[in-house]
Amino acid sequence: MTLPTITIPELPIPLEIPELLHPAIVHFVIAIPIVILLLEVYNLFVKHRSISVFSLILLLIVAVAMFGAYLAGGVDGKAAWDALGAEGQTALKEHKLLGIYLVYASLGLVVFKLLFMAIGKTFGRILFILILGGFIAVTLNQGKEGGELVYKYGANNEAVADAKSELDDIIEERDELQEKVDEAKESVKEEKEAPKATSSEEKKAPDANSSKEEKASDVNSSEEKK
Repeated sequence: MTLPTITIPELPIPLEIPELLHPAIVHFVIAIPIVILLLEVYNLFVKHRSISVFSLILLLIVAVAMFGAYLAGGVDGKAAWDALGAEGQTALKEHKLLGIYLVYASLGLVVFKLLFMAIGKTFGRILFILILGGFIAVTLNQGKEGGELVYKYGANNEAVADAKSELDDIIEERDELQEKVDEAKESVKEEKEAPKATSSEEKKAPDANSSKEEKASDVNSSEEKK
């Protein structure tokens, strides 16, 4: 199923984001929600408000880190775009779109957490755990697709990029050799056809001479009769 296209408003960033920062942030973003989930499950039984507050702080960190992962992913995506094939570029677009959804979803988690903390009911805690579990599942899937971009399509993978470059060089050399072979075959073919054409012309020449001689003989014969 294709997700509806949404965007994040462009914000002026005072710092230049280096390439390959995205994977480091993403690993952090994937791990912290799992920690929060464990805290929430534990807090179902102990019901300490301090744990809920700590969980909220971690959620705020996740939301900020998720936005950072989106920005860093944009830098890495631009760097990898030209080296990707058509299928890889399509996968990158889908990966970016799901990343945008996750940025908004992380903000939604903060809102839900504040709401359920205000309610203070066990039902609210359980519902939040279920929502958080769904968020984690989508995040893990996003991480899997990001890995495929690197290992399957070669995004920001120097070894794969070098291999593709070498393959392109080999294909180019093969095409050049094929052109030379075709030219050589054409040259040999022309050389074989040239003697045949010469022989054919030589055969035509005696026929023309004999025809002239016959005509001359006929003329002489007619004159002698006269």
